[in-house]
Amino acid sequence: MGVEIRHLRAFLAAVEERSITRAARRLHITQPALSRTLADLEQHVGAALLRRSPRGVEATAEGEAFRDRAQRALDAFEEAVRAPAGRPLRVGHAWGAFGPFTSPLLRAWRQGHPDHPLELVRRDDAMERLEAGEVDACVVRGAPPERGYAGARLHREERWAALPAGHRLAGAEALALADLAGEGLLVNTVTGTTGPGMWGEGPRPRVVGDTANVDEWIDLIAAGAGIGVTLGSVAMTRRHAEVVYVPLEDAPAVQVHLVWRRDAAHPALPGFVETARRITGADRH
Repeated sequence: MGVEIRHLRAFLAAVEERSITRAARRLHITQPALSRTLADLEQHVGAALLRRSPRGVEATAEGEAFRDRAQRALDAFEEAVRAPAGRPLRVGHAWGAFGPFTSPLLRAWRQGHPDHPLELVRRDDAMERLEAGEVDACVVRGAPPERGYAGARLHREERWAALPAGHRLAGAEALALADLAGEGLLVNTVTGTTGPGMWGEGPRPRVVGDTANVDEWIDLIAAGAGIGVTLGSVAMTRRHAEVVYVPLEDAPAVQVHLVWRRDAAHPALPGFVETARRITGADRH
């Protein structure tokens, strides 16, 4: 596989931010994932493009020359993929789409905008697909990207415990965070919203494994490898015969956002944002 647009975006972000950490945050990906992408790029071009200095990350001489070519290539790509008339509006999500509002939103969109088809695109790297221009907007649970994007607050989702079917707490009607202290916690490090820090300074679960996507996470819970904490959209859409979901009464809810690049050009996007806010009740919150 050769150089892709994601490689160019990663390189330019690192140069502009002068920090791998800030660039990863800007691209809404993990720092190790960004470092791998940059290493792949340098291997493809056969030169060191970045170096660390007391001022942070800087482009090498080869990197400065590559920077101009990368920016021109990225600009040409973005111009080429600007939405032509009739192209579906593509909305990415890592899991759960718009939760309980997904079906009402799709129905409302079809009824109100029959000339603008809509595609929901599920990808574990949904934000990377947005950065690459492959989707027009993306559903984000938790904190949205800090820079380079516009966004709209939608609804909030409650947290649920995900337990193996034979777990001692699986029959409870509701649980508190303290009930899970001392348990083995499985975390989704790429698209998940929960870590042990949610328990504060008191007793907390111990992390016994991490995954990169929600399907693997559910399979591990079903196998008894640990417990998890997730959102209502997963509890509703990712049913498993060996996994029991129990609401957490005192866990903080998570804000759901719809985000898009500030240079987004699809003509149907403003109408979709308005429809999503109306259907999810964002204007009433």
